[in-house]
Amino acid sequence: MPELPEVEVVRRGLDDHVVGRTITGVEVLDTRSVRRHGPGPHDFIARLCEQRVTAARRRGKYLWLPLDDDDALLAHLGMSGQMLISPPDAPAPRHLRVRVSLDDGNELRFVDQRIFGGLLVSPGGAELPDEIEHIARDPLDPLFDAAEFGRRLRRRETGVKRALLDQALVSGVGNIYADEALWRTPLHYARNTRHLRTREIDGLLGHLRDVMGDALDQGGTSFDALYVNINGQSGYFDRSLHAYGREGEPCDRCGTPMRRDSFMNRSSYWCPRCQPRPRNGRW
Repeated sequence: MPELPEVEVVRRGLDDHVVGRTITGVEVLDTRSVRRHGPGPHDFIARLCEQRVTAARRRGKYLWLPLDDDDALLAHLGMSGQMLISPPDAPAPRHLRVRVSLDDGNELRFVDQRIFGGLLVSPGGAELPDEIEHIARDPLDPLFDAAEFGRRLRRRETGVKRALLDQALVSGVGNIYADEALWRTPLHYARNTRHLRTREIDGLLGHLRDVMGDALDQGGTSFDALYVNINGQSGYFDRSLHAYGREGEPCDRCGTPMRRDSFMNRSSYWCPRCQPRPRNGRW
């Protein structure tokens, strides 16, 4: 699933190519991609046509385009969603689900192979859609409250990686960047949040910001063709990963072979020397 850096790369592309444009037409090719829009696809189309896009915003892994009537087009990319800018005569991608025509002659295309993502129009959602009010701010947000994050993290009494993946605590962090930040800190993914020291929390937050910033500079992480930016280009941060996906490879810090554990229907990658497993979950 795209995480904060990948979604922010898409947001920046939307800011460059879609903001200021008026929507001249909408075609829903697969109603499953607008299933979260309660009134249905015809209402979805009617609410978008002739509206001007005034901004491109993001909260965690969600994107939204405020419109000049104070509504917003809200998008979640899911596992495989893509938002692409294309000329109308460009060949349609195989998994094209929604086509939005713009007044400069280009199209904004929502492509989604697995259809876990989707679009909806949020009434009055230009500033912040009601549908994502529960999503916390992310570590790169200027209004992110680091002190409150630390207090809430300690109250969780759970594994630190499990806490990082809770989008109500901190948004935008997924499996890849959680493993990378924990390796950089270093902390084992199962360390109990209640017993984290202040310096460890501060260090973890700093490394979360650093790893996401580094990924942004490289266009995000692309392991396959399912994640691309708005122009269809892949990111290359996967070449800089120290933990994720490196089972059996030597740790870049100490040389010990990296390990992989099953975790929440995913995997966690860690160094057994730099990130020792906690004893009885306490430290």
